[in-house]
Amino acid sequence: MKKLLQDQCEEYQGYLGVLGENFISNMKLLAESVSGVQKQLVALRDMVARNTEDIEAIRISQEVTQTDVESIKHVIKKRVDIDEFTALEKRVAVLERRR
Repeated sequence: MKKLLQDQCEEYQGYLGVLGENFISNMKLLAESVSGVQKQLVALRDMVARNTEDIEAIRISQEVTQTDVESIKHVIKKRVDIDEFTALEKRVAVLERRR
């Protein structure tokens, strides 16, 4: 009976050893997977940061462009169009002839 129990105990210890090795192997695979996911998260975080910077630059550029457009509109409003210029030339010519 003692021999049978000792054999079963050794067999059980061997079985536990195999289970332990399998568990360790699976934990290593899980750790590698988590490491890969962490690397992907870091890459995504960096990409989002770059995109945020690009969006801010575009927004600032659009504000500058809008300001430039407003300035150009203001300058154009101050200028005389062709019809007004032609009319002024005729008036000046008439005044010069009267002298």
